[in-house]
Amino acid sequence: MTSAAPAARTTPQTKAARQQRIADLLGRTAVRSQTQLAQLLADEGIDVTQATLSRDLLQMGAVRVRGTTGELVYAVPAEGGDRTPRPADLSADSRLAKVASEVLVSAEASANLVVLRTPPGAANYLASALDHADAADLLGTIAGDDTVLLIARDPAGGPALAARLLAVAEGTEPVIETPEGTPR
Repeated sequence: MTSAAPAARTTPQTKAARQQRIADLLGRTAVRSQTQLAQLLADEGIDVTQATLSRDLLQMGAVRVRGTTGELVYAVPAEGGDRTPRPADLSADSRLAKVASEVLVSAEASANLVVLRTPPGAANYLASALDHADAADLLGTIAGDDTVLLIARDPAGGPALAARLLAVAEGTEPVIETPEGTPR
């Protein structure tokens, strides 16, 4: 019997990568304890001791705040001007829909690439919303001043990705698929 080859690791085992993954998890998941966070990291192949995790949370400025259901959850300071720590935003797709409806001017695709146009100065804002939406079919974004380049995971996935983003911007497609393939 032949076993499948292990998946190639795509994230380095560094402090910066670990802390970014912690921030991503806290931004999408209501994490109530360090034990829960350590398990979420372990599920992604990141083994961390409780002492290291505690140190990371302290360095990142993480605090416990009231979540949407009233329980205490970990949160890290937000990006941008308002750095107030907020509980997990479980509706990153609604943020993407709002941003896309405000700034997406056009979307054109070729093979696995999509070029998005925005008004001047808005490309990084849209790219950030796409990055936080964690779409399963999106490998990454590169933003300039008024242009965002998207790279689809599927070698021929650009046209479908462009069509879906246009639908999200128009309000006819509210759902982004997560890496696990489940809509949110």
